[in-house]
Amino acid sequence: MIQIQTIDYLDLTNLKSKTMKRIMLLTITCLCVISSNAQKKYGELAEGPYKKLVIRGAMVLPGHGGPPVGPYDIVIEGNMITKMIPFDPVTAESRGATQRETGDRVIDATGKYVMPGMIDLHMHIRTEPLPLEYVYYLKLAHGVTAMVPGADRGIDSGINEATKSKSNSMLAPRLFPIWNYGAKTSYDQVFLDNPANVKKVIQEMFSKGAHVVNVGDLGWNQQLLGTVCKEVTAAGGITTYHIPPNTTSVTHAVDAARLGVTMIEHHYAYAESSLDRTVQDFSPTYNYNDENARFGQAGKVWTEANKERLLTEVADSLVAYGVTMLPTRVVYEANRDIIRASSLPWHKKYTHQALIDWNGPNPNYHGAYHYDWTSDDEYNWSYAYQLWGQLIYEFNKRGGRVAYGSDDSYIFATPGFSNIRELQLLRETGMHTLEVLKAATYNSAKTLRQDKLGLVRPGYLADLVIIDGSPLYNLRYMYSFGALTVDNDGKMYRKGGIVHTIKDGIVLENEKLMQEVEKMVAESKKEGKVSAMEEPFVIRK
Repeated sequence: MIQIQTIDYLDLTNLKSKTMKRIMLLTITCLCVISSNAQKKYGELAEGPYKKLVIRGAMVLPGHGGPPVGPYDIVIEGNMITKMIPFDPVTAESRGATQRETGDRVIDATGKYVMPGMIDLHMHIRTEPLPLEYVYYLKLAHGVTAMVPGADRGIDSGINEATKSKSNSMLAPRLFPIWNYGAKTSYDQVFLDNPANVKKVIQEMFSKGAHVVNVGDLGWNQQLLGTVCKEVTAAGGITTYHIPPNTTSVTHAVDAARLGVTMIEHHYAYAESSLDRTVQDFSPTYNYNDENARFGQAGKVWTEANKERLLTEVADSLVAYGVTMLPTRVVYEANRDIIRASSLPWHKKYTHQALIDWNGPNPNYHGAYHYDWTSDDEYNWSYAYQLWGQLIYEFNKRGGRVAYGSDDSYIFATPGFSNIRELQLLRETGMHTLEVLKAATYNSAKTLRQDKLGLVRPGYLADLVIIDGSPLYNLRYMYSFGALTVDNDGKMYRKGGIVHTIKDGIVLENEKLMQEVEKMVAESKKEGKVSAMEEPFVIRK
């Protein structure tokens, strides 16, 4: 239960002077503003922001790709980083004996690593009965301090949740909900499809709070797509594009980049950009709305790609046009090994039963298409992963911006856990771990156009993670359960975990968050059904 400071109700009806009423109302307004920025306690889960918080003795991964540096004492006042005081031997010698900073709270981070909070640029909160807190707590506990959710529960709900997160009236990452083009307007499809009307539509959307605009339905018309991208960018926002296979004959990835799309999600339309013809070799019985066929063919198209053209001409063009690549590799990993994905060790304790049910297989649910998934499908996707990874590597090497997203909670990708797995899968492409962490922090902040996020530096917002161990040594240290290692005597023990996530200066107790998630999952499984994936392995009494 969240506990926040409140202002007692005042009865103004007996005040005779209108001026006095105005003064009292102004006073109450000011007090409410002060209260909203004051230190709050969220039960045992979190507390803050503090007037002055000190993280003492931490090694720092700055976020821009540079190596660790430190140790530092990091001073946070309210929700801002204000000082970073070095305590390495050289500066200590020149500084001499100096009393160290103290504050309302001091966190001893000796032997720990601090990096910027991660920014998930594409994920899903799904619908009821999945609790929103389940998603928020898992994300926070795994270092995600900002995220871009699909409007799974409607744009009004997304706006409301983003407002609550911004005011810290609940525990959640910063939220930048995705708006479909035309959302919160009353224009009909004919009006929306006319490029001459785009500026008016975008101005109305942004007057109501839009920032991230989905252009996934616009690939059928390049003029319309380009005009929307131009106006969204001019309004200060960004566009996100899941390029559907049914329009790649009109607009593929290089086209989208040329037309000004901010970021291309997932894997679609890259292989298609390199084909020796304008369309892929769809099966004669292909139906885009048949997800089993759609996802099967989405892997197979990579076997048709002109590899040399893909890794040179296509990569060069994507970089030149300035598009951001948002791979979300983790959500598609099930396609190359469905047994692995469906039997991940955390499903039993931490994957909500609603997700287990929705993962299927079940043709009635989106993303639950593995009801007829063949060895050939897995081969095609294994090949796709290799070639896709090479493209990401070449794009990054040439100076392209790779950003970070998970696309959970779909296809056996459990929130939070998938965020760490995504880091591992980016590392699998050949990107250096420093580049991977830069993708998840600085690159994603730049893509989202949030200039005060993504770095550990004075003047930046206090969105941070404190890790028990260096992620450069082992990215698995960022899982809530850490990773196995050995001590000097050869005895195994588990090290790691993000001890604290700090969002907007609020210090979260990540172990407590995971305990709350465990309770939600245990409750959800009381009436749980056995899925078709699990059925052969259930022990019958």
